[in-house]
Amino acid sequence: MAVLAWLLIPLFAVIGAAIWAGWASRNRAAGDVAELAGYARFRDAMEKTDPDTDTVNR
Repeated sequence: MAVLAWLLIPLFAVIGAAIWAGWASRNRAAGDVAELAGYARFRDAMEKTDPDTDTVNR
């Protein structure tokens, strides 16, 4: 019975490695569009000037 337990350890390791490899190689391109749109909105917001802050010492 102990031999069976020692043989199950590598089996679980292989299964875990296969799951991790599948997760690590997944297609992550779907989220790029939303991230780029958010970055574009951030850039637009940073480029806008507030008329009240033009008189502040820089």
